Amino acid sequence: MRRRIDKACLIEGSFTWRSRARYAAMGWNHWYGFRSYVRSSLWIVPFIALLLYVGAIRLVYAFDAWPVFVDVWPWGVAGTQRMLETIVTMTLTFVVFTFGSLLVAIQVAGGQLTPRIIATTLLQDNAIRFTVGLFIFTLLFAAGALSRLDTTVPHGVSGMAGLLGFLSIAAFLYLIDYAARLLRPVSIILRVGEKGHDVIKAVYPDLADGSDDSSITTVGTPDKVIFHQANPAIVVAVNMRGLVGLADGTDSIIELVPRVGDFVGTGEVLFRLYGQDLPDERKLKALVALGPERTLEQDSTFAFRIIVDIGIKALSKAINDPTTAVLAIDQLQRLLCFVGGRHLLGDQLRGKSGKLRLICRTPNWEDFVQLTFSEIRLYGAENFQIARRMRAVIEYALEVLPDSRRPTLLEELDLLDRMLEKIYVLPEDLKLARTPDSQGLGGTGRRLSSASRD
Repeated sequence: MRRRIDKACLIEGSFTWRSRARYAAMGWNHWYGFRSYVRSSLWIVPFIALLLYVGAIRLVYAFDAWPVFVDVWPWGVAGTQRMLETIVTMTLTFVVFTFGSLLVAIQVAGGQLTPRIIATTLLQDNAIRFTVGLFIFTLLFAAGALSRLDTTVPHGVSGMAGLLGFLSIAAFLYLIDYAARLLRPVSIILRVGEKGHDVIKAVYPDLADGSDDSSITTVGTPDKVIFHQANPAIVVAVNMRGLVGLADGTDSIIELVPRVGDFVGTGEVLFRLYGQDLPDERKLKALVALGPERTLEQDSTFAFRIIVDIGIKALSKAINDPTTAVLAIDQLQRLLCFVGGRHLLGDQLRGKSGKLRLICRTPNWEDFVQLTFSEIRLYGAENFQIARRMRAVIEYALEVLPDSRRPTLLEELDLLDRMLEKIYVLPEDLKLARTPDSQGLGGTGRRLSSASRD
């Protein structure tokens, strides 16, 4: 049990001795917000490319006289000038086209799937950011070389500019193909599923052992209540180890009222404290990161939420794309079976002495099951693909997950059966809808397998 608690405390944002010096000048929550902003900002890499250009062009000019630099482009001053002008024009066009078309495509994809994919998936894509960074670096290098071109041609500079030009053309062609593949629904859903899988593995490091504790802990009347006094925000991350450390140091109990992903309005309760010697309010608030929207770093249910949003939007009458909804259910099956095989944390974390130190509520198994099935069942049960695919998910989960997960799954299966009985009047249609199918409609029958839960 102690090993499990220690692992639970090592969720994103661990409060180690090595990191305390870094957090001394900047609070943990501010540092976490800064790192999240850097990871989701498209302009950071191009800006770094600008700084690299300042040093790179001076370095190339400094070593241009070395014999290793041969005359790669023997075009003379006029030819080199024309080449540099072409590279400047070409890369500038690449940058304008990339930013313009890509932002429009992201907005369209966000409207068709869900807006949550813009910040959580697309803006964090390193291929896009580094490709744009290459364009900016090439543009600045060619412009700098052109402005320094005199009566002689610097062989090293012209050779480097030409090489960067060819790389930019290749990168532009790659980016068009990459963006076209990235913005497909199956690619977006798969990417969100991968991120969700990683978050679940980090938040719930241990395999299920049938001892999940999801009860709500009460410890009496609090000795102090701390309210959120800043602007309304979402709890995006919590430094659990830091909170346990503060509680250990003051021999107190800390209760974090909202859980990760909850909205906290101005004046709402943030902490309840129990004990005689209570932690400092400023230090407590510094261990809770707030933001304008939910993120995937610590929010184990947010990946489910994004994929379910994509699925139910595909099932709307305006879009009517059940095949995309089936693709979403594919990833939901993977995530549900994975989280079902993990030990879900309770709401109690204990310190080194074994005493209760932190009450921090987390999702239980019922939360994950209801999030996976309820809305999709409501909007999609009248479609054969969705009804058959949902039943296949439930039957597969019943086979591969521990027995402790069965009651909730059986309850969901019963809800699906009762809804199908109300929707399908003809017995032939009802029989068809009740047939599990891993493809939704068109599969060859049941898929029963002892595949890995990972």
